[in-house]
Amino acid sequence: QVQLVESGGGVVQAGGSLRLSCAASGGTFSRYAMGWFRQAPGKEREFVAAISWTGGTTKYTDSVKGRFTISRDNDKNTVYLQMNSLKPEDTAVYYCAADISAVDNGSTWTSSYRGHYRYWGQGTQVTVSS
Repeated sequence: QVQLVESGGGVVQAGGSLRLSCAASGGTFSRYAMGWFRQAPGKEREFVAAISWTGGTTKYTDSVKGRFTISRDNDKNTVYLQMNSLKPEDTAVYYCAADISAVDNGSTWTSSYRGHYRYWGQGTQVTVSS
């Protein structure tokens, strides 16, 4: 069983930055691809970014490219989401998730598909004021 705990959310003005962290315990973190998703009020949960278990491959949704950066530290069992140039439309609860299918799919595997992610954190609120 993998447990994921997000932190780093908060309230920030438009144009500001936040860094989210997701600490993992249990399982074999270094063999899982990891992802960040977000869910705004009244909307479905959507993909934000993903990173392969080596950290060598990343994927982003178009709306955050050039502003957000996903990274990981396998020694600390932690994945990060650096968010710069934040916009009010980035306001949402942000969730990290573990994709254990990467164990079979290889070191460059990443996915934007929610169904590939087996374990989820409880979420952290990000609010961007205009």
